[in-house]
Amino acid sequence: MSRSSREVAEEVCKLIADGGIIADLFAADGVFAWPFRMPGQPAEVRGSDAIRAHLTAMLGPMRQLLAVESVEGTIRETDDPEVVMLQLVQHGQSRAAKAPYQLSALAVIRVRDGEIVRYDDYVNPIGLATLFGRQRELAAALMRRPTPQWAMSS
Repeated sequence: MSRSSREVAEEVCKLIADGGIIADLFAADGVFAWPFRMPGQPAEVRGSDAIRAHLTAMLGPMRQLLAVESVEGTIRETDDPEVVMLQLVQHGQSRAAKAPYQLSALAVIRVRDGEIVRYDDYVNPIGLATLFGRQRELAAALMRRPTPQWAMSS
Protein backbone atom coordinates (compact mmCIF):
# COMPACT_ATOMS: atom_id res chain seq x y z
CA MET A 1 0.00 0.00 0.00
CA SER A 2 1.39 3.39 -0.96
CA ARG A 3 1.77 6.27 1.46
CA SER A 4 -0.88 8.98 1.69
CA SER A 5 -0.16 12.61 0.91
CA ARG A 6 -0.14 13.35 4.65
CA GLU A 7 2.35 10.56 5.34
CA VAL A 8 4.67 11.85 2.61
CA ALA A 9 4.42 15.41 4.01
CA GLU A 10 5.27 14.05 7.48
CA GLU A 11 8.34 12.37 5.98
CA VAL A 12 9.33 15.63 4.24
CA CYS A 13 9.17 17.45 7.57
CA LYS A 14 11.20 14.75 9.34
CA LEU A 15 13.90 14.72 6.65
CA ILE A 16 14.23 18.51 6.68
CA ALA A 17 14.49 18.52 10.49
CA ASP A 18 17.17 15.80 10.35
CA GLY A 19 19.16 17.51 7.58
CA GLY A 20 18.21 14.88 5.01
CA ILE A 21 17.49 15.29 1.32
CA ILE A 22 13.90 14.77 0.22
CA ALA A 23 14.75 13.71 -3.35
CA ASP A 24 14.06 10.05 -2.59
CA LEU A 25 10.40 10.93 -2.00
CA PHE A 26 9.94 12.14 -5.59
CA ALA A 27 8.58 10.20 -8.53
CA ALA A 28 11.12 9.65 -11.32
CA ASP A 29 9.48 12.48 -13.30
CA GLY A 30 8.61 14.66 -10.27
CA VAL A 31 8.96 18.45 -10.30
CA PHE A 32 10.39 20.68 -7.57
CA ALA A 33 9.43 24.33 -8.18
CA TRP A 34 10.20 27.68 -6.52
CA PRO A 35 7.63 30.33 -7.52
CA PHE A 36 9.60 32.90 -5.43
CA ARG A 37 13.34 32.35 -5.65
CA MET A 38 16.78 33.80 -5.17
CA PRO A 39 18.73 35.11 -8.18
CA GLY A 40 20.37 32.26 -10.04
CA GLN A 41 17.96 29.65 -8.70
CA PRO A 42 15.95 27.79 -11.34
CA ALA A 43 12.17 28.13 -11.44
CA GLU A 44 11.94 24.35 -11.32
CA VAL A 45 13.93 21.15 -11.49
CA ARG A 46 12.46 18.06 -13.19
CA GLY A 47 13.22 14.44 -12.41
CA SER A 48 14.25 12.82 -9.13
CA ASP A 49 17.91 12.49 -10.16
CA ALA A 50 18.13 16.17 -11.14
CA ILE A 51 16.29 17.14 -7.94
CA ARG A 52 18.76 15.10 -5.87
CA ALA A 53 21.74 16.74 -7.60
CA HIS A 54 20.29 20.23 -7.20
CA LEU A 55 19.38 19.79 -3.53
CA THR A 56 22.75 18.22 -2.72
CA ALA A 57 24.57 21.15 -4.34
CA MET A 58 22.30 23.70 -2.65
CA LEU A 59 22.32 22.18 0.83
CA GLY A 60 26.12 22.03 1.16
CA PRO A 61 26.58 25.81 1.28
CA MET A 62 23.38 26.24 3.31
CA ARG A 63 24.67 23.93 6.02
CA GLN A 64 27.86 26.01 6.22
CA LEU A 65 25.86 29.21 6.78
CA LEU A 66 23.01 27.94 8.97
CA ALA A 67 22.90 25.98 12.19
CA VAL A 68 19.38 24.51 12.24
CA GLU A 69 18.07 24.01 15.76
CA SER A 70 14.48 22.94 15.13
CA VAL A 71 11.83 22.59 12.44
CA GLU A 72 8.10 22.79 13.07
CA GLY A 73 5.72 21.46 10.47
CA THR A 74 1.97 21.91 10.16
CA ILE A 75 0.16 19.83 7.57
CA ARG A 76 -3.13 20.96 6.07
CA GLU A 77 -5.13 18.54 3.99
CA THR A 78 -7.14 19.83 1.03
CA ASP A 79 -10.26 18.73 -0.84
CA ASP A 80 -7.94 16.95 -3.28
CA PRO A 81 -6.58 13.77 -1.64
CA GLU A 82 -3.37 14.09 -3.69
CA VAL A 83 -2.58 17.59 -2.36
CA VAL A 84 -1.42 18.73 1.06
CA MET A 85 0.02 22.02 2.24
CA LEU A 86 2.98 21.95 4.59
CA GLN A 87 3.89 25.02 6.62
CA LEU A 88 7.47 24.81 7.84
CA VAL A 89 9.07 27.08 10.41
CA GLN A 90 12.79 26.61 10.84
CA HIS A 91 14.72 28.04 13.81
CA GLY A 92 18.45 28.29 14.21
CA GLN A 93 21.54 30.46 13.98
CA SER A 94 22.71 32.24 10.83
CA ARG A 95 26.48 32.33 10.68
CA ALA A 96 26.32 34.91 7.88
CA ALA A 97 24.02 37.28 9.79
CA LYS A 98 25.58 36.30 13.15
CA ALA A 99 22.11 36.14 14.65
CA PRO A 100 19.29 33.73 15.43
CA TYR A 101 16.78 33.22 12.66
CA GLN A 102 13.28 31.99 12.00
CA LEU A 103 12.43 31.12 8.40
CA SER A 104 8.93 30.21 7.28
CA ALA A 105 7.96 28.46 4.07
CA LEU A 106 4.80 27.01 2.63
CA ALA A 107 4.90 23.96 0.39
CA VAL A 108 2.09 22.70 -1.80
CA ILE A 109 2.79 19.03 -2.35
CA ARG A 110 1.05 16.73 -4.85
CA VAL A 111 1.50 13.02 -4.15
CA ARG A 112 0.49 10.20 -6.46
CA ASP A 113 1.06 6.50 -5.71
CA GLY A 114 3.03 7.45 -2.58
CA GLU A 115 5.53 9.68 -4.43
CA ILE A 116 5.81 13.44 -4.84
CA VAL A 117 4.92 14.43 -8.40
CA ARG A 118 5.08 18.19 -7.71
CA TYR A 119 6.45 20.24 -4.82
CA ASP A 120 5.92 24.01 -4.98
CA ASP A 121 8.17 25.64 -2.38
CA TYR A 122 7.00 29.14 -1.41
CA VAL A 123 9.94 30.40 0.62
CA ASN A 124 10.65 34.09 1.22
CA PRO A 125 13.63 35.15 -0.95
CA ILE A 126 14.15 38.30 1.14
CA GLY A 127 14.40 36.17 4.27
CA LEU A 128 16.84 33.82 2.53
CA ALA A 129 18.98 36.70 1.26
CA THR A 130 19.17 38.08 4.79
CA LEU A 131 20.12 34.71 6.28
CA PHE A 132 22.88 34.18 3.73
CA GLY A 133 24.16 37.75 3.67
CA ARG A 134 23.09 38.13 0.01
CA GLN A 135 20.81 41.18 0.29
CA ARG A 136 22.91 43.26 -2.13
CA GLU A 137 22.86 40.48 -4.70
CA LEU A 138 19.07 40.20 -4.43
CA ALA A 139 18.64 43.97 -4.66
CA ALA A 140 20.91 44.15 -7.70
CA ALA A 141 18.96 41.36 -9.41
CA LEU A 142 15.70 43.16 -8.72
CA MET A 143 17.09 46.42 -10.11
CA ARG A 144 18.02 44.66 -13.38
CA ARG A 145 14.46 43.43 -13.93
CA PRO A 146 12.06 45.67 -15.83
CA THR A 147 9.17 47.08 -13.83
CA PRO A 148 5.98 45.15 -14.63
CA GLN A 149 3.35 47.17 -16.51
CA TRP A 150 0.79 46.69 -13.72
CA ALA A 151 3.14 48.39 -11.24
CA MET A 152 3.52 51.57 -13.28
CA SER A 153 1.27 54.53 -12.59
CA SER A 154 -0.82 55.86 -15.48
